Amino acid sequence: MSSQGNRREFLKTAAGTAFGVWVGTSAKAQDKPKSANDQLSFACIGVGGKGDSDSNDAGRFSNIVAICDVDENTLNKKAQRFPNAKKYRDYRKMYDEMGKQIDGVTVSIPDHSHGPATALALHMGKAAYTQKPMAHSIYECRMLGNLAKKMNVATQMGNQGTADNSMRKNAYKVRAGAIGVAKEVHVWTNRPIWPQGIDRPATKPVPANLDWDLWLGPAKKRPYGDGYHTFAWRGFWDFGTGALGDMACHTVNLPFMALDLLNPTSVVATSSGTNHDSYPKASKIIYQFPANDKRPEVTMYWYDGGNMPPMELFPKDLLPENGKVPDSGSLIVGDKGTLYTPGDYGGGGHIVGGEQMDDVDFPRSPGHWEEFIAAIRGGKPAMSNFPDYASHLAETILLGNLAVWAEGDKVEWDAVNMKVKNGKSVSEKVAHIIKPHYRSGYTLG
Repeated sequence: MSSQGNRREFLKTAAGTAFGVWVGTSAKAQDKPKSANDQLSFACIGVGGKGDSDSNDAGRFSNIVAICDVDENTLNKKAQRFPNAKKYRDYRKMYDEMGKQIDGVTVSIPDHSHGPATALALHMGKAAYTQKPMAHSIYECRMLGNLAKKMNVATQMGNQGTADNSMRKNAYKVRAGAIGVAKEVHVWTNRPIWPQGIDRPATKPVPANLDWDLWLGPAKKRPYGDGYHTFAWRGFWDFGTGALGDMACHTVNLPFMALDLLNPTSVVATSSGTNHDSYPKASKIIYQFPANDKRPEVTMYWYDGGNMPPMELFPKDLLPENGKVPDSGSLIVGDKGTLYTPGDYGGGGHIVGGEQMDDVDFPRSPGHWEEFIAAIRGGKPAMSNFPDYASHLAETILLGNLAVWAEGDKVEWDAVNMKVKNGKSVSEKVAHIIKPHYRSGYTLG
């Protein structure tokens, strides 16, 4: 069965489950699954920013035996919470020394390092929890999904809204026909909230607490400057995935689950302009998805940097009294009604027209981390596992960045082979966005 078929079968099966029967088949490769009484051991790569909460969440369910961060100040602060964890600056050394002692890892570092750090864990048969957007490129997402399937390990991407039962219920209402036949999707965000469309920062001395070479990891060398570490790296092509990569694994999650938004056939973008070093200040991206066995073709519109869908699309009776649209949300427009969900995660919202379907059946979640831990212990895969769900969602999202780089050229896409179909000039222009080149010492294996 194809990976697309696997995902559809997974969603179909999941629709009839509740947590009482969520745990079933084995999801761990290297040994027998841990029982509920066995203590799991985790290593955490990146323990500042989102890595702070990810490592704390891992600590709720496991023994944290190793922590890794390129910033010594961040590392030492986290060591106060996990004093028995061994400290590392280089995750490769951590794997070498602690590999036999860990059951799983969290990967919560800049996007460009997700692929190598996660792949090493998968090759070792370790469970992996990796922050969205899973990886820095389409190729890396595909490879991580295939590797996780090959190694038969528990995986989950850090798009926690996937476990939101309100979002899932919305998705399954659409799947059940609540808005009729879906025609188009509109998704918007308040990102970026960091600088984009800027020149490189001036060169400055590397802070004593930061290992800049390890921070760069697989990326090309460049001098240190203010504005990379710890947060604004998201706005640079070499390190982040821009507004789209940061938020769309949350905001597109609902329509993706509702409509199986797999394998786009084309994507085109307009933007405020990019210097090909920093992402543009604003962009609008249009995806075209082919028909499948559940629906006809669908067009999806993505808006960031202050761009918004046309006001006439919004159900006016559901907007606040001031008539202003929330600064993030989604619309799924069907031939009988529209699903409107304000905010980042696809929960809540309203169906205007169509059917309310409040009693629709859907796969309920016990919680984001609860799903992942149950999978490690031999249960069914977490919904946002790599092979069946997360890699497909992340690939769909990151395709938009090819169009942003191509600056108005439409990208005709062969999803199966990860190739541009419409000419050598466009294909060569975006090749390194599809599949990056790593510095020596870093690999997907």
